[in-house]
Amino acid sequence: MSLYFTKEHEWVRIEGDQATVGITDHAQNALGDIVFAEVPEPGRRLKKGDEAAVVESVKAASDVYAPLTGEVIQGNGAIADEPGLINSDPQGNGWFFTMTLSDPGELDGLMDEAAYQAYCDTL
Repeated sequence: MSLYFTKEHEWVRIEGDQATVGITDHAQNALGDIVFAEVPEPGRRLKKGDEAAVVESVKAASDVYAPLTGEVIQGNGAIADEPGLINSDPQGNGWFFTMTLSDPGELDGLMDEAAYQAYCDTL
């Protein structure tokens, strides 16, 4: 299992040819109390950079982007019912969706945890 990050503050956990995607702790802290989340439907094809999901807080609404190209396997219905999971466990039960990977080479454009932390330190 490998963990990657994007400059748009998504995390990606890779297991085989599947990716689980969510927003980082940094992102949920910046958003504040999350009150709404919308996840993509299974079967939806996404290209890297596509708007995949929506998250809204008391402060702002934000898109969650597809960090990789592939097809959505499952959206996390639990965060639609209980969006606070994103605040309390952003890299655990607060995940947004899982997808298959169409191009594993796209992982090369993502950051590891140390690089992501260094990036956040510049913000």
